[in-house]
Amino acid sequence: MRKGLNKPRNGLIAALDLGTTKVCCFVARTDGNAWPRVIGIGHQVSKGVRSGTIVDMEAAQSSILNTVHAAEQMAEETIHEILVNISSGYPTSRTLGVEITVNGHEIGDSDVRRLLEQAIPGDEPPERDLIHAIPVGFALDGGRGIRDPRGMYGERLGVDIHRITAGSGAVRNLTTCVARCHLDIEALVVSPYASGLAALVEDEMDLGVTLIDMGGGTTTIAVFFDGEVVHTDSVPLGGSHVTNDIARGLSTPLVHAERMKALYGSAIASPSDEHEIIDVPQIGEEPHTQANHMPKSILVGVIRPRLEETFELVRSRLEDSGFDKLTGHRVVLTGGASQLQGVDELAALILDKQVRMGRPKRIDGLAEATCGPAFSTCAGLLTHAAQKHVQPPGWGHDAEPSGAFDRLHQWLRENF
Repeated sequence: MRKGLNKPRNGLIAALDLGTTKVCCFVARTDGNAWPRVIGIGHQVSKGVRSGTIVDMEAAQSSILNTVHAAEQMAEETIHEILVNISSGYPTSRTLGVEITVNGHEIGDSDVRRLLEQAIPGDEPPERDLIHAIPVGFALDGGRGIRDPRGMYGERLGVDIHRITAGSGAVRNLTTCVARCHLDIEALVVSPYASGLAALVEDEMDLGVTLIDMGGGTTTIAVFFDGEVVHTDSVPLGGSHVTNDIARGLSTPLVHAERMKALYGSAIASPSDEHEIIDVPQIGEEPHTQANHMPKSILVGVIRPRLEETFELVRSRLEDSGFDKLTGHRVVLTGGASQLQGVDELAALILDKQVRMGRPKRIDGLAEATCGPAFSTCAGLLTHAAQKHVQPPGWGHDAEPSGAFDRLHQWLRENF
């Protein structure tokens, strides 16, 4: 959230987090002065989604309809537009630098528009859709770190644009599914970006931090620096993979595997684990027959390797991207799968960084049951919507940017 480029937004806003394990909808009001106040909440078990990707259109549509309807009933409002997260389509990001000549005159709106006109068109393949195009820093005559160049003087004006794209097929499936629920998508926002807006404090965004959102089917990553998201990535592992490992390793039904993970699971072993005995119902046995008994240490032994693999992949992705050093030693964990006991300790051990747990901030009206890390993405979508960024010159007054010039590429397509 770039300081100085935001204008408050008034009215009703709605957000939909379509995940692998749950669907969540928040309806909120904002008066432009305070944080969004949630007035309606709906959430239920997700169906038709695997690893963040829609695999059954009818089941996913039903989940969305039921969730949105519950939020509308609680809010006593009917919503027509909604912000939706996206973690499917293997979102990837890259930064593109563009420079133009301004011949020493005062930089105005037309210069910024001309610069962004050159920055928005990219060379992505046709099977990729542009989700975000975020200016992460302007430069004037080689001097970087400029947040808003208008009113300044120079010879050459440049900008670095952070472009986030996703697979066209996954994007189209998601938008079609939401459209079938009679909802217009106000904006698509990649999941870790939204979660970062909810769970991070401004100092973290400015100084550099890695946000790791541990969902049910995927673990997504966002690197923030100088107040903006500068890199995103994802790992195709999440909490449901841990549950599946428990079910397979201990020969127990998935519902009992999830329950054991929540009640007894831990990412870090302790000396008492050998002496703590847990009941493990076996697949195919009658519900009332005697359950199998085993020490908790066996459960921990199944859980830890998968989480180690997840964080090792995250570390590898960060190192390969070159953004590992930029964020210093700060990591924030959020998402439903991050709530497992000992996950923060394991992350600190593998990533060799300072780790804290993140939960939604900048949102009012959340009950205790919906203010945990599992709801960071949905809360972040509201935060994203509540900030109305300064419109680029020539942008129609009715347009609602989804981020810092996020929809400029759409406006350019319509007007040029």
